[in-house]
Amino acid sequence: MKNTIFKNAVSLTVLTALLLSLVSCGLIAPIEVPDTTEAVTTAPSTTAPDTTAPDDTTAPDDTTSETKPSTVTISMVGDVLLHEKVADSGKMPDGTYNYDHMFVNVRDHIEKADIALVNQEVILGGRELGLYGYPNFNGAFEVGDSLANAGFDIILHATNHTLDRGKIAVENCMNFWKTSHPEIEYLGIHESAEDQDNIYLREENGMIIAFLNYTYGTNGMPIPADAPYIVDILSEDRLRRDIAKAEEIADFTVVLPHWGTEYILTPDNNQRYWANIMFQCGADLVIGTHPHVIEPVEMMTDGDHSMLVYYSIGNFINSTAQSGEGIANRMVGGIADVTLSKDESGAVYISDYGVTPIVTHVLTGSGKITTYKLSDYTGELAKQNEIISQDRNFSLGYCKNLVLKVFGDLANYD
Repeated sequence: MKNTIFKNAVSLTVLTALLLSLVSCGLIAPIEVPDTTEAVTTAPSTTAPDTTAPDDTTAPDDTTSETKPSTVTISMVGDVLLHEKVADSGKMPDGTYNYDHMFVNVRDHIEKADIALVNQEVILGGRELGLYGYPNFNGAFEVGDSLANAGFDIILHATNHTLDRGKIAVENCMNFWKTSHPEIEYLGIHESAEDQDNIYLREENGMIIAFLNYTYGTNGMPIPADAPYIVDILSEDRLRRDIAKAEEIADFTVVLPHWGTEYILTPDNNQRYWANIMFQCGADLVIGTHPHVIEPVEMMTDGDHSMLVYYSIGNFINSTAQSGEGIANRMVGGIADVTLSKDESGAVYISDYGVTPIVTHVLTGSGKITTYKLSDYTGELAKQNEIISQDRNFSLGYCKNLVLKVFGDLANYD
């Protein structure tokens, strides 16, 4: 079309010159050239003429026409342990309870994730049952309110402390979530056998992700005879059955086990045993809790399938009455950060992963104890941490060295 316009413009230019020559020679009378010839005899247009509606002729913007890959970000924090000092910190001067202070320094990180998870180590049976610390815990509903305020989407309740205060506390906890925060999903505890058989699926940005939560046991507390479904216990039959079902209906399977040996910085044989079963069954991501200290991250692969394992992300917040070497390790935790992507075939895979180190800052008093990102923690804060009186090795340098030892270059200090 451009060439046609250009040829017509040249032809009319030649014709006009010939007519002017004849007029100047007196051979013909002067004529007026129509105004429309002015547009035709100007420089040729560089675009085709508009022959359709504007919406149909608008060329796509190269900066927006490329479709970005679909991604989902997952962030998970470890054990929320309501030792006495932690539980007492929620009592405000006016007599009300509030635990927002525990999460205030990491709230931006939690809210930024598409899916944020937390291991609520202690059952939230409510203050009506009494608040108890170690060894048989019970937490306030207000802890749940603060978990919601912090931006968590999924709460894990299958832990060795689930049955510390019996069936009534678990029922109270489930009723709290359903009535006060129905937008939040809780896993690992159930009100019926039918509920236990359901696989929790979450659809996010076009990806269907399955989440499974189990505990190795309940500290010897018996499973109620009239409610054998009340907590998900890690067993090979159930694990294989659940993962197989998840693999049929989901794009990606996440297993969240409460496992391992307390206070050991490396995975034990039991963790490796269960990890191998999860891998064989086709699970894609495992994030473990319970050891109360951080443990390494490992990518398992056989060439056809890969599974990422966070053996333990440690405590999110805690205190302890114990003293001695190694207590400082319990103050250091990690936020597991995983990015999922979907390729052109529709397969979902892990495209990025890492750990954001965190540290519990122990102070006694209303609204005092809290958790910081290690990147925001300072030497001066470390000197104020009351845990020094229980383990003199604690310092900012100690925390950084522990993270380097366990997580290496996976640690993210943004």
